[in-house]
Amino acid sequence: MGGSLMEAARARTHFAKFVTGTLLAASMVGIAFTAAIPPASAADSALNIYFLAGATSDPFMSTIKRGADDAGKAIAANGGSVHWLPLQDYGNIGPDLVKLLRSASSSNPAAIVVPNWVPDAENPTLKEISSAGTPLILWNDSGNDSTAADGALYYIGSDNALGGKAAGEYMAKNGVKHILCINTNPGTAIQQARCSGLKAGAESAGGTETDLPLAPSNFGDQTAISQAIKAALLKDSSIDGVVTLTLQDADITVSALSQAGLTDKVKLGTFDLNSAVLSRIQGGTQMVAIDQNGYLQGYLGVSLAFQYAKWGMKLPEMNLLTGPALITKDNVAAALAGAKEGVR
Repeated sequence: MGGSLMEAARARTHFAKFVTGTLLAASMVGIAFTAAIPPASAADSALNIYFLAGATSDPFMSTIKRGADDAGKAIAANGGSVHWLPLQDYGNIGPDLVKLLRSASSSNPAAIVVPNWVPDAENPTLKEISSAGTPLILWNDSGNDSTAADGALYYIGSDNALGGKAAGEYMAKNGVKHILCINTNPGTAIQQARCSGLKAGAESAGGTETDLPLAPSNFGDQTAISQAIKAALLKDSSIDGVVTLTLQDADITVSALSQAGLTDKVKLGTFDLNSAVLSRIQGGTQMVAIDQNGYLQGYLGVSLAFQYAKWGMKLPEMNLLTGPALITKDNVAAALAGAKEGVR
C-alpha cells in the first residue's frame, strides 16, 4: 500500500473525513443545481457558490456532483444556492476553464470552486479573480503547489504524484515489470503528475514505466483509444501492466486487452472508482485502483466555500488531501458498499 509514503496522506485524509462528518450533520434539505449562470443582484450575489467541473461525459464527475449536491442541502437551508458549471468536453481544457471562470466572476459570486488543471492557462485569471476579492477554492488539480500563489483559500483533492507513485510501487512489488500509462489528456498537469508518479514508484521497486499520450479529442472515443492501446501492447511485448488515468479509459482498456489476447498477461490499474472497477478487483481481473475520494472534493469544496462567504469561517489547514488510497483485493468490499450508494 505504499508503506510510509502513504502515512502522511492517510492522516490528512482522516482529517478531511472528520471535517466532512462535522459538516454533514448540518445537511437537512435538498437543493437543485443549475448548469446556467443566473443574473446576479446585490441581494442574492453574496449567497451564490459557483462550482466549475469537468465534462458531463466524464463518469467521475457524477461522484463529485453527488458530494456537492449533499453539501448543497445545508446551503439551501441557509438561503444559498450552488451553480454547477461543467465543461462541454476536454478538447480545449485550459481556455475553456478560463471562459467559465470569467463568466462566473462576472456574476458577483460569493465564491468559486475550480480545478486548476492547466496552470499556465488558468493562473493569471485565478490571481486576477482572487486579487479582486472573490474567494477561490481549488480542487482536483495537479497538487497543492499553486494554492497560495493563486490566492486560493484551500486546495481540496488528492496528491496525484503520490497516488501514481504508490500504485507504481505496489504493482512493481507484485510482479509487474513494465507499466504503460494511458494519458488521454496530455498537457494537463494532473495527468502528467499521475504518470510521473507512476514512473517514480515503478522504478523504486525495480520496474519501469512508459507514457502513451493520446489526442484529447479522442477522449471517450472507445474505438480510437482501444486501437491505440492494442497497438502499443502488441508492439512492445515487455509491457505487462497498464494504468489508466480515467474511468472510461479503464473500461476501454479491458476491451483492448481482450482483443489483443493479453487479459491474463497484462495487469490493469486505474485512477478513480466505479462499480465496474471494483467488481473487476474483487473478481481478480484488475489489480488496483487509486482512490481520491471525489465525493469529499465536491462536498468539502461547496461547504467550505459557503461557510467562508457566509460566516467568515476558515480552517487552519490550507491543503486538505482526500487521497490517495489504494483499493486492492484486500479492502475492496468496503469500497463496493460505497459505490452502491454513489459516493465511491
